[in-house]
Amino acid sequence: MKYNIADNVTAFSTERDEQLPFYVVQPHQVHGTVIKEVTDPMTTREQLEGVDALITNVPGVAISVRTADCIPVLLYDPVNKAIAAVHDGWRGTVQRLSQKVVAEMSRRYGTNPADLKAVIGPGIGPESFQVGLEVVDAFAAAGFPMDQILKDCGPKSPTEENPMEGGLHIDLWRANEWLLEEAGVSDIQVAGICTYIKNDRYFSARREGTKCGRIINCIKLT
Repeated sequence: MKYNIADNVTAFSTERDEQLPFYVVQPHQVHGTVIKEVTDPMTTREQLEGVDALITNVPGVAISVRTADCIPVLLYDPVNKAIAAVHDGWRGTVQRLSQKVVAEMSRRYGTNPADLKAVIGPGIGPESFQVGLEVVDAFAAAGFPMDQILKDCGPKSPTEENPMEGGLHIDLWRANEWLLEEAGVSDIQVAGICTYIKNDRYFSARREGTKCGRIINCIKLT
């Protein structure tokens, strides 16, 4: 899936078995909040151990995050010509990683959040992200608007179409959109594609197991 962000930006999320068109820098993510600036287009994954967000202002450096149900966020600052790729699982979302990345871009590149263009790519949707009370409590304690992101779908009633039917559900798409809005970002594209339900285009760790492949969510200044 290609994203229409700007003429001088290439951005996409790979589908199953799709080949990358060029070398893409990929971090070794750990559901944390470490942000790393990348300036070498051939930076290896081993050099980015424990990193969950990448930023750069160097043209030709393709940065990315790997997902398989987690939420990818891609950012572009058209004024200062800087980009970011963010891996937001529920833990990263609770820790407000997207907001931390916006703040880091402001510090390093002079980014005004109001100028940013954002993409929220394919990830587990609200109808599929069934969670326990500990996850709900974590979001509530972190100050998220629970009336916007939490839905009680009643008793658990798994079906063949959706084994996650019923129970408590968190909307990670909306949670990350809200984080960006609170940071001052208004230009936000939401792909709205659930990787879990009836979707053989994208990998899903919850559906296939954690050893499945990964979606590469890439952004590059050209």
